[in-house]
Amino acid sequence: MSGGEGSLFDHGNCEDQLHSTMIRSQNDMEFVSDFRQILILENLLPPMHDDNLKLLRFLKARKSDIDKAKLMWTNMLQWRRDFGTDSIIKDFNFHERDEVLQNYPQGYHGTDKEGRPVYIERLGLMNVDKLLEVTTLDRYVKYHVQEFEKSIAFRFLACSVAAKRHIDRGVTILDVEGVSLRNFTKPVREVILQLQKIDNDYYPETLGEMFVINAGPGFRLLWHILKPFLDPETTSKIHILGNNYQGKLLEIIDECELPDFLGGRCTCENNGGCLRSDKGPWRTLKEISMEAECLEKTMATLNATRQLKPATDCN
Repeated sequence: MSGGEGSLFDHGNCEDQLHSTMIRSQNDMEFVSDFRQILILENLLPPMHDDNLKLLRFLKARKSDIDKAKLMWTNMLQWRRDFGTDSIIKDFNFHERDEVLQNYPQGYHGTDKEGRPVYIERLGLMNVDKLLEVTTLDRYVKYHVQEFEKSIAFRFLACSVAAKRHIDRGVTILDVEGVSLRNFTKPVREVILQLQKIDNDYYPETLGEMFVINAGPGFRLLWHILKPFLDPETTSKIHILGNNYQGKLLEIIDECELPDFLGGRCTCENNGGCLRSDKGPWRTLKEISMEAECLEKTMATLNATRQLKPATDCN
């Protein structure tokens, strides 16, 4: 961790300060205000989602068409109710995570030079048969959603404070070395499309850039098949690179933040390796949250104990 991470949250209400400076366009402010009023009138704005920047993301995803943005927003709320998304961070226990990572290496690791969180997947190392021995595709989708919710709750906020500007987009590195059509059975293809739909429809405007590296002929054929199913705005952010990718990655990510297997210098040897370390400024925020939750549970236990303790005669 960098030396400044220990004091990330000593600056007052940093989130409010960052939010207040981000919607600078008067036009954006007016659109967000109008959109918000419509959602309030139609009872479509639960308090936990009353966030101007979140509203702006949905408006941008639908080119500021309020009717289309409202439909997208309504579908998101319904999906969250059906999927149990609002409580998935606490309610879902992905106990097989370590075994999944052994058969499908992936994880968040550090930030790029703009302060955005970096997510890495080594798709070419995925062992589908062994993966399905330790989890199900449905549980893997829940894990994916849980990690996205953690990004909203922890990673983007912590990155914003560290960078001293609003961060609500990430960078993805997808290593597809050895990937070909035979790697993708029908269930796997269906899950990939399901994840793309979740990301695009329910977490719009959160992808900053994606770098697909080690893309050989097999993957390029697969990309040709998948690309029509993706939103054109999304595909414009995706860079398909061959095996000479290191220079491009180092343009946007410092050597010390990039894992050694991608051409950087980081190994996270004391934290189980880069893709298990969850390295980044958000670790401080997560630790604070966990400590607060632990304290809350301890106080609740103490209060319950006091209530059960029989009264004593002090005289």
